[in-house]
Amino acid sequence: MDGSGEITEFRAAQCVRISTEHQQYSTHNQSDKIREYAEKRGIEVMKTYADDGKSGLSIGGRAAQQQLIADVESGAADFNVILVYDVSRWGRFQDADESAYYEYICKRAGINVAYVPSSSRMMACRSRPSSKASNAPWQQ
Repeated sequence: MDGSGEITEFRAAQCVRISTEHQQYSTHNQSDKIREYAEKRGIEVMKTYADDGKSGLSIGGRAAQQQLIADVESGAADFNVILVYDVSRWGRFQDADESAYYEYICKRAGINVAYVPSSSRMMACRSRPSSKASNAPWQQ
């Protein structure tokens, strides 16, 4: 933080998931796209939470996403944004409220969940920025 209370260092975790080997973007490809996006915006990717071969229909069986949420809730997260390649990589929850619930857990801890688009368009951030991250590069 600088003297004004603004966050000046952006540290991210990336959340990647693939349910089958036949999908276009492997977790490695997702990670490459996220890192490329982050580097262009001065965001340092600190940690990767990867669920390989896991359905996105529920958090059950997704050990990496469960650990991510546990780290956020316990205060062990050493990052202030979670970058996800696409909203479907966060999850394909049957109840949209479940997805929103996990995002809210992060937001409540001061950690935004942001989505990197599959094209060169600007990344969309579904959650509102906290006052701590008003000039966040993932919002530009």
